[in-house]
Amino acid sequence: MSFSSVQAMLDACKKNHLPLWEVILQSDLLESGLTRAQSLAQMRHLWQVMVQTSDNYCASDRSNSGYAGGDAALIEAAAAQKNLLTDGYLAQVIAEALKTAECNACMKRIVAAPTAGSCGVLPAVLLPLWRSGKADEETIYRALYVCAGFGQVIAARATLAGAEGGCQAEIGAASGMAAAALVEVQGGTAEQCAEALAMALTNLEGLVCDPVAGLVEIPCIKRNVIGAVNAVSCADMAIAGVVGHIPADEVIDAMAEVGAAMSNDLRETGIGGLAGTPTGQAIRDIVTLGGI
Repeated sequence: MSFSSVQAMLDACKKNHLPLWEVILQSDLLESGLTRAQSLAQMRHLWQVMVQTSDNYCASDRSNSGYAGGDAALIEAAAAQKNLLTDGYLAQVIAEALKTAECNACMKRIVAAPTAGSCGVLPAVLLPLWRSGKADEETIYRALYVCAGFGQVIAARATLAGAEGGCQAEIGAASGMAAAALVEVQGGTAEQCAEALAMALTNLEGLVCDPVAGLVEIPCIKRNVIGAVNAVSCADMAIAGVVGHIPADEVIDAMAEVGAAMSNDLRETGIGGLAGTPTGQAIRDIVTLGGI
């Protein structure tokens, strides 16, 4: 996709009198050389993988370290027993975010959306809507194009790599993309999609990347949950007319600036933050001695 700013996407929508997803799709076709059918087939494949990852989740699976696995099943069990503060859609979002992130840690097949470490955010907010019949597959595909368009702009203006910009570049970007996708599912405008992205990114600005023992497990898996829940709240705010006041492109640029200012210890090195705590160091030693 050729867009280097969110504003350029919004301007293209107005100029061509097209919905955001269509503008992004047409831009992708021009750049990739794919036919419309080929592009849609690729998007359909990505969605099918997201569905299969969730369907193939196994509560007894554990990562090689032993620190990841089984948490999604705990949430589902507690929800079934009415023991959670959350209920319905939001409880499902939490469980789905854990499922995909745990599958990633257990070396199963996932869709990097936009990264492996943030793979649980987008499917978490979309799967429950699709399974309940509140969003058909065509709507999901349109939302995925919207999501991809915003992700491309973030990649162009900032980064999607935790090693370069901290976890705000991974979970933050995924949350913003998911928020925009949700607005599309709900029939919101292109401007509301951009507003949802901006608020979601703003809420997670400055989030560091501090994986314990250098693994994409602690705190990465649970951060997929906060990214998904943040996306839901920002999508709802945008649809209601709430604004964050800072335009999406400026928020993305600020994220890039904050990421560049972070200490190297807080950018996926497994040195600072939670990785540097006494417990974090103890886990690192256990994992190292275990040959992981």
